Amino acid sequence: MFLYNFPTGKFWSKCEGYTKITFHILKKKALNTNDFLIDKSKEIDNYHNTNHILRNQNLCTVNRLNSYVIYLISLIKNIDFLVTTLHISKEKMALPNNIGDETNEVLAAQAHIANHVFNYINSMSLKCAIQLGIPDIIHNHGRAMTQSDLVNALPINKSKGHDCIYRLMRILIHAGFFTQGEEGYLLTPTSRLLLKNEPLSLAPFVQAQLDPVLMDPWHSLGEWFANEDSTPFATAHGKPLFEYAGDEQRLNNLFNEAMGCDARLIMSVLIKNGKGVFEGLKSLVDVGGGIGTVAKAISNAFPELKCSVFDLPHVVEGLEGGKNLTYIAGDMFKFVPSADAILLKWILHDWSDKDCVKILKKCKEAIPSKENGGKVIVIDIVIDNQKRDNKSFETQLFSDVLMMVHVSGKERNEQEWAKLFSNAGFSDYKISPILGLRSVIEVYP
Repeated sequence: MFLYNFPTGKFWSKCEGYTKITFHILKKKALNTNDFLIDKSKEIDNYHNTNHILRNQNLCTVNRLNSYVIYLISLIKNIDFLVTTLHISKEKMALPNNIGDETNEVLAAQAHIANHVFNYINSMSLKCAIQLGIPDIIHNHGRAMTQSDLVNALPINKSKGHDCIYRLMRILIHAGFFTQGEEGYLLTPTSRLLLKNEPLSLAPFVQAQLDPVLMDPWHSLGEWFANEDSTPFATAHGKPLFEYAGDEQRLNNLFNEAMGCDARLIMSVLIKNGKGVFEGLKSLVDVGGGIGTVAKAISNAFPELKCSVFDLPHVVEGLEGGKNLTYIAGDMFKFVPSADAILLKWILHDWSDKDCVKILKKCKEAIPSKENGGKVIVIDIVIDNQKRDNKSFETQLFSDVLMMVHVSGKERNEQEWAKLFSNAGFSDYKISPILGLRSVIEVYP
């Protein structure tokens, strides 16, 4: 005899033989429900001698019947029909033997879906932390910071302080942006990259990517698949990203700051670990170089190298060069200024294969032969799920879909890169995976 308590009633079952299972679901409003079930149990036991049967049953069978009961409990726990007495036949309750495993799979699938649905909470919590200046407040505190000290230092409505800030910090700690010891909150190496005065700060990159203008196109992704627009960004805003940025100074500044902070980090690594890429060059043009962050880093590291930044007029307007740095306005689809090397950092992934071939051909026209030191330097992702950990590979895939949503580009694997270079008339290339998610690709005419 098995008796189980429910929040809204009592469940009992009588087992007879190895396979016959009959379930009765009851609800009794009387306060002494246990006495009711005991009397009912005795009545059934006397009639069918159930206790004698159970004593002689195999333990394996009992465990199996228990698993049936436990599973049924999970299904009917909160259903309204427990209010009345039901009579459920064996045929209606026939369940597969591995129902426990199937239930775990369903619940795991539910959790997996929920985790992906709510994954934006990590991103938006991080954006909130930057907007409130939490990394800088903790850093400037000079030591572990208690929750009370943090709340008092934040420019917030104090009535929302202790509970809400605790919950915000808890999710950020779980995501690895902060740690919490006995004495309070501390930064991690990751959150140090979000400090305003950190030379390699990625805070502008976070704020740009999570800006409503760049987030809105994701809501148009499904609609875009059914229309004729070039990108979901164009569906959401009525024009392509680069055209929109040319008309909207706020987005233009936000975008350039984001690309600039990424460039500072990447170039610090490249100049430290990949100086050979620039050795022997006398001139270099950074195509699509924005406000010149990359070119400035190269010109400072190699004073003898003449660097030029080549970008659209609205990007370079008003920017002043230096001793070995100049700015040139123009369109890379029409011409590229001549130099020993052309640099394309995070440019080709913005464009379709057809457009990439056009850009590469213009670059090939602008450089000398391989024998005379000519080459194109590409800094971009090379998708590789064999040599990278799963998290890095996932981030590369994120970037690929991001290119589809914002522009008409894509991230590419080595075979796709090789095909582009060949179609543009180049003879050889060399990939150096020294930049984390991205690689340096030297392409030779």
